[in-house]
Amino acid sequence: MARLKYYYDPETCKYEVIKTKPADIVLNLLGFLTLSIILSIGLTFLYGQYYKTNQEIALQKENEELLLHYELLNKQITEVNSVLESLQKRDDNVYRVIFEADPIPASVRAMGTGGSDKYKALLKKGLKQEDLIASTMQKIDNLKKKMYVQTKSYDEIIQLVKNKSKMLASIPAIQPIDNKQLTRLSSGFGIRMHPIYKVAQFHPGVDFAAPNGTPIYATGDGVVTEAKFNSGGYGNAVKISHGYGYETFYAHMSSFKVKEGQKIKRGECIGYVGSTGFSTAPHLHYEVFYNGEHVNPVYFFFNDLSPEEYQRILELASMENQSLS
Repeated sequence: MARLKYYYDPETCKYEVIKTKPADIVLNLLGFLTLSIILSIGLTFLYGQYYKTNQEIALQKENEELLLHYELLNKQITEVNSVLESLQKRDDNVYRVIFEADPIPASVRAMGTGGSDKYKALLKKGLKQEDLIASTMQKIDNLKKKMYVQTKSYDEIIQLVKNKSKMLASIPAIQPIDNKQLTRLSSGFGIRMHPIYKVAQFHPGVDFAAPNGTPIYATGDGVVTEAKFNSGGYGNAVKISHGYGYETFYAHMSSFKVKEGQKIKRGECIGYVGSTGFSTAPHLHYEVFYNGEHVNPVYFFFNDLSPEEYQRILELASMENQSLS
């Protein structure tokens, strides 16, 4: 028999029997169940947080290590990109300027490698960190593409260096005869008095007064295109094509040491000073052409002269005197 519970009623001054309603029983039961469920969830959470299996602990440690390695890899990719950007700037602003090459367009350097569609096969595998993996692979692809463009640029620069070296060796850059004392330049480029006609005429080269038989040297690498007697008053003359638009002409020679078609190196003897043709004394008449036009030969005497000597020879060449031919 269930125990009866009483309560004291102050109005009747009696103990009255407590009557339990069915609704109260239901509410009490629901409250108990709710509290039990909450306690169970809390205990389960606490157990999951603080009481893990060895396998779970190992997996968590592995994930933390993988995340650390990813961060290190991402940092290295960023550093390599920074180095590559520095090389690109040096390439465009230094090397290509020196060798007169157009810079590589930014659109070429930053060529796209495709979006996430490129990695569909990877994403279909359902990897948990697929976004992380895909973004890393895309960074590496972009880096590889930029490196490829840069290596092709360096290939081009190497070729330009080779061509530039060849061009620098070909451009007329020395005096055509030995003139260490700067005493042999007798007439410069421009309007000069003709020694025979005694009228002011354009003198298309420079004259070096020197004894008969003085060696004459090629002023740049090239190929002999003429080595013959010139009927236009220049006597025995040699013309050399240096490429890159440059030609040189040597006149009034006593004799040749080269023949047409022969390849010549700068400083190689091509003949000797004479007084053939329209000439009043033994000397060398020397001309320089660029793209078919006469240019002042003195501007090209820079390889064998100091700055002071070059300034002196400019002064000598500018004097308005009589030419020797």
